[in-house]
Amino acid sequence: MNKKSKANTINVSQQFLNKFGSHIQGCLCGFDRLRLRGTLRHLFQPTVMESYLNACRVLIKDFSRFAEGITNRAKQAMNQIAEKANRPLIYLNSSQISKEEEAKKIAAKDGIRDGLVAILTCVEPCMSYRVRGDRQSKKIHLVLEPRKCLFYYHYFLHPTFGWMHARVQTWFPFTIDFCINGRHWLSRQMDQAGLEYRKEENCFVWISDWTKAQKLMDKQLKTAWPKSLKKILGEVLPTHSQICRPIAQQYYWTASQSEYATDIVFKSPEFLSKLYPNFVHHSISSFASPDVMRFLGRSVPTTTGRVHGKFEGEIISDMKHRPEGIRVKHTLKGNSIKLYDKQGRMIRVETTINHPEEFKVYRHSERDPQGELAWRELRRGVADLHRRAEVSKAANNRYLDALESTCGTEPIATLVSKVCRRRTIKGNKYRGLRPWSPEDRLLLESISSGEYTINGFRNGDLRKLLYSKKATKQEQRRRSSAITRKLRLLRAHGIIRKVSGTHRYVVTGQGRKILTALMAAYKADVDQLTKLAA
Repeated sequence: MNKKSKANTINVSQQFLNKFGSHIQGCLCGFDRLRLRGTLRHLFQPTVMESYLNACRVLIKDFSRFAEGITNRAKQAMNQIAEKANRPLIYLNSSQISKEEEAKKIAAKDGIRDGLVAILTCVEPCMSYRVRGDRQSKKIHLVLEPRKCLFYYHYFLHPTFGWMHARVQTWFPFTIDFCINGRHWLSRQMDQAGLEYRKEENCFVWISDWTKAQKLMDKQLKTAWPKSLKKILGEVLPTHSQICRPIAQQYYWTASQSEYATDIVFKSPEFLSKLYPNFVHHSISSFASPDVMRFLGRSVPTTTGRVHGKFEGEIISDMKHRPEGIRVKHTLKGNSIKLYDKQGRMIRVETTINHPEEFKVYRHSERDPQGELAWRELRRGVADLHRRAEVSKAANNRYLDALESTCGTEPIATLVSKVCRRRTIKGNKYRGLRPWSPEDRLLLESISSGEYTINGFRNGDLRKLLYSKKATKQEQRRRSSAITRKLRLLRAHGIIRKVSGTHRYVVTGQGRKILTALMAAYKADVDQLTKLAA
């Protein structure tokens, strides 16, 4: 990599770059897709909705007629937007039709480069209000429940964000979604900055200055979201101020979904084509549930390195063959991390956050802005988007660190055979390791736990992993001595080293390569290997 390319890699796993840097053309980190939601939060409470009607001097029994009038005015205003821009307004008779594809076809056909492309409408499920009766109180009241209503999809090329769309609900409580793509946004930024680039679909395969491009992408995190979104709101729902006026409320903006991608573009497609199958194989065969939890920022008990028994939720890993390549996806409680190749020139690691409360942010309490800082739940509000970027980038880098140890030019047999032979050090003889024996396999699996990567492990940590039954003090001393002999054996073969001034041990760089190779071999599935080799 040249000096300019190196300067922009500070966002990317250093371990990964140390191994593959000479083959990498450039890297890019930032949000891919952002789904930002505007809600009138108070109107999601039926009692407040009834107060809203009271402020409008409307009886609950007249809610449907009142709401229909507001809906019709909103539709009429949006219809006029399409008419004024001389763009099509199209009703889709199925929610299964891809609005994105339809809009792109229209844009390509009409040669649209800026402004409104089209407005597509469709009936879809939503949460909305209905008047219900209560048999006990013999009164009617409003109930928020699943319904269906007409949605307006505004597709347009925004002067700042590029290709995006707005999804407008046409019935109370008038929720709005904006879908923005960080790569399309970057295209606009680079056009204004005079940077040359080559873009294929949703990825950049070449940029004249990767460092400047990354700085522009980092600048996206400094966006004044409420101000920017409110401006677009007025363009897609002109009647929003009339809807908000009765109880003087404002739209509250949250990120309902975020995708943060780390793109690594390689110089040679041939090199990537040889490298990527190893990544895929290792991701599917070797990454266990605790690994996925660590990638996505969840703690794993240090005593076991395994998923806590009280953990509730599913951890799913799957592989999908796509026309353009193979995609691996790991999902944990609605959040996920994916690996896939793009355009035969790059790999993308992408963290998707749907449930930010699974992550933590160091901040003040909302109830006490001047109080003590503490680790609290990551909020959905756009105020925490910068923190989303931080935790997503960290997750991507943890994944890349894990992938880095999977590839090398040395065959596995040659790599492992070195530790299977006897060694003599300063007159002391040490047997060779027996990776396939139950005893040595359990030992190697124990020290390979990612929980010990940073702080290392102690004799006591291994005793808890290797011996499950309680023991007397005499038996504990015997076990401690046995573990000490095992640690000497591992040190003799260069698998681990002692941390100076402590009783802790860490896996060496060479040891990590050997352990990774062995873990992959232990967990290899014949059917999966056959598919990958086909």
